[in-house]
Amino acid sequence: MSFRATWSLVLKKAGPGMRGMHSPGSAANSEGKMPPYTNYHAQRSYPMPDEPFCTELNAEQRALKEKEKGSWTQLSHAEKVALYRLQFHETFAEMNRRSNEWKTVMGCVFFFFGFTALLIWWQRVYVFPKKPITLTDEWKAQQLQRILDMKGNPVQGLASRWDYEKKEWKK
Repeated sequence: MSFRATWSLVLKKAGPGMRGMHSPGSAANSEGKMPPYTNYHAQRSYPMPDEPFCTELNAEQRALKEKEKGSWTQLSHAEKVALYRLQFHETFAEMNRRSNEWKTVMGCVFFFFGFTALLIWWQRVYVFPKKPITLTDEWKAQQLQRILDMKGNPVQGLASRWDYEKKEWKK
């Protein structure tokens, strides 16, 4: 479920600026507030919900609904838009517009990448022990020389590729 659909469900349950459920006679549903929503849920895949967006109408909206029953040529463009907004919450263009949610997602992704990089750096500096002496270049050179001196694996190994008379690798 997208963020907008979830947020609209939250607004339906609690209303704007409220933190919990209120009874129908409480101050939350007083005049001047937005009209209460029904189980309205429109999506691009289901654009015509069963119930209208706004169910409780004020006097001006009721008069407009009465005027709707007459000839639509007598309605102005603003009145037609107001009637549309009583029935539907958003137009198709508003439903299909891109949101800027990707910026938040990418910001969170980069934040966690940066945090992970800092954590790895901190572990390398303060947590992990220093590299063992056996990984230094000097130690590796001495180990190779020791293997060659012992003539280890003279048929197919390192000793087979070393020229003991010239003290260099065979070509």
